[in-house]
Amino acid sequence: MSSRLKGRTALVTGATSNIGRAIAEAFAAEGAHVVVSGRSAARGEEVVDGIRARGGRADFVQATLDGSAAASQDLAREAARVLGGRIDVLVNNAGIFPSNTTETADEKTFDQVYAVNVKAPFFLTAAVAPAMAEAGGGAIINLGSWIARLGIPISALYSSTKGAMETLTRAWSAEFGPRGVRVNAISPGVVVTPAPGQVHPGEVMMKGTPAGRVGTPDAIANAAVYLAGDESAFVHGIVLDVDGGRTTVAVIAG
Repeated sequence: MSSRLKGRTALVTGATSNIGRAIAEAFAAEGAHVVVSGRSAARGEEVVDGIRARGGRADFVQATLDGSAAASQDLAREAARVLGGRIDVLVNNAGIFPSNTTETADEKTFDQVYAVNVKAPFFLTAAVAPAMAEAGGGAIINLGSWIARLGIPISALYSSTKGAMETLTRAWSAEFGPRGVRVNAISPGVVVTPAPGQVHPGEVMMKGTPAGRVGTPDAIANAAVYLAGDESAFVHGIVLDVDGGRTTVAVIAG
């Protein structure tokens, strides 16, 4: 076990699977005491048990982040209590991804996606960041997406929420950075949990990129460890692309 985050506490939302789980596991492996948060107690306890089995510190706090200020505030309060009174690192990862088009997205879905993907992290940050500042500082990491900046003909609703989170990253950096709270974002590319012998439909989206393949959750977790730790002490308000080059590079065969 390494110690880049030794002595720090962290709250990771949506940490019961995929990217959120990988981030929670990576933080714990680096010495942080992590609150794993999500809707499923069974999956949450599985993550916590795995972390503890490897010698890490973790606890599960169940939360349904529906966009209400109360739900976000309750999570902030309970996570701080479990972590001994403070949250040093917040990862706003929880989100929902409906695969629809502008024509097929109804108003109920629109409201739900914005509630979970934007309102919930907005009010969670509002509850956590001032306490971080009062305690002497901290780090907030938001999850954006490559499709917030590279348009594709589906999921306009989802991509717009991730664009909002990337904008909030810069606004919060200006608001809380001078008070000691660094705010940055990670923009993942096509990321999947590998399944032996299976080809993921997202593979086609990574054709023509330098990586030439989909990414795995640990790639995003490694970036999160960097943004949470001392190595990024001079990094404020960025969106770190961890996308295999998808949004910036086109590989053209000769």
